[in-house]
Amino acid sequence: MNSPLFRSIQAPAAVVMVRPHRFTPNPETTADNAFQRPADPTATQAVADAAYREVTSAAERLETEGVRVHLFEDRGERDTPDSVFPNNWFSTHPGGHVALYPMALPSRRRERRADVIELLKAGYRMQDVIDYSGLELDGLFLEGTGAMVLDHLARVAYTARSNRADPVALERFCTHFNFEPMVFDTADAAGRPVYHTNVLMCVATAFALVGFELMADGQRAAEVRARLEESGREVIALSAAQIADFAGNAIELSGRDGRLLALSQRAFNSLTATQTAIIERTARLVPLDVPTVELAGGSVRCMIAGVHLSPRC
Repeated sequence: MNSPLFRSIQAPAAVVMVRPHRFTPNPETTADNAFQRPADPTATQAVADAAYREVTSAAERLETEGVRVHLFEDRGERDTPDSVFPNNWFSTHPGGHVALYPMALPSRRRERRADVIELLKAGYRMQDVIDYSGLELDGLFLEGTGAMVLDHLARVAYTARSNRADPVALERFCTHFNFEPMVFDTADAAGRPVYHTNVLMCVATAFALVGFELMADGQRAAEVRARLEESGREVIALSAAQIADFAGNAIELSGRDGRLLALSQRAFNSLTATQTAIIERTARLVPLDVPTVELAGGSVRCMIAGVHLSPRC
C-alpha cells in the first residue's frame, strides 16, 4: 500500500537542502572520492550557475510532489564548495534527536551552520542535539548519512569502512541512537574503498538498492543481503556501472500522494525495467536532473538531509 495515509519513518516528508552560489568540485576531496570529476576551469561561473539552477529545480520538483523543502542559501562567503551536500554534517531522528558529525576536511567543517538547527528547533519538536564534531580534534570522522545508511525501521547502520567512517565514532553514534552497526569493506575497480556508503546503497521502506559487486568480501555481502531480507525488504542488486551512475544514491521520501524515490536522471536512466518495476510497487520514481552537482562526486541522496522530526503544528 502506498498512500498519503501510510507514512514510514524511513521516508521523511520534509527535507533540508542548500542552494550553492559558488559551487565547484572540491579539490580537497579528490584524493578519496573516485566519483568526482573536474569542472571546466575556464567556466567557473557557468558551472556555479548551472548548479544553482539544478538545486532550484530539484527543490521545486520535490515541493510539487508534496515534500516540504527547507531551502537554505550558501553565498560562498565561507569557502564551502561541498555545501550542497548537507546530509553529511547533521542528521535528524524520530523522538526529537539531532546529531552533528565530525567531518574529515576543514572546508567541510565550515558547512555546519546554526541557522539550520535553529529552524528545526522552531518548526519541529526537538529534544536534544548530540554533537560529535569535537572528535575532529582526535582525527575521528563520521560523515553523517553519507558514511552511514540508516535503516530506521530495523535499527541498522550500514557502513562502508573508510577514513570518513571511524569505528570509534560509529560506535558512539550507534550507542546513543540505538542502531546496530553493520560494517563492511568495499573496493572499486582500482581497489580503492568507496568513500561514502550512500553512493553504494539505498534503504527504503519496502526495498533496498545495493551495489554488492563493490563489497570486497563475498561472505559479508551475503550477510548484508540476508539482514536486509530479514527486515522484509526486496533487495535489488545494482551493478558497478549502475553505482558509477549514482543509482545507489537515492532517497525515499513521503509526498502528497504517497512514497517516492528521489534520484538523479542519470541514475534513473541506468535502471533496468525489472528494477524499476520493483521500486514502483511501493514508491513512485522522481528523477531530478543534476549533472553539474554530480561532478562533485555526489548525487540526489547527498543533496538531501531528511527531517525525521515531528512538526510543532
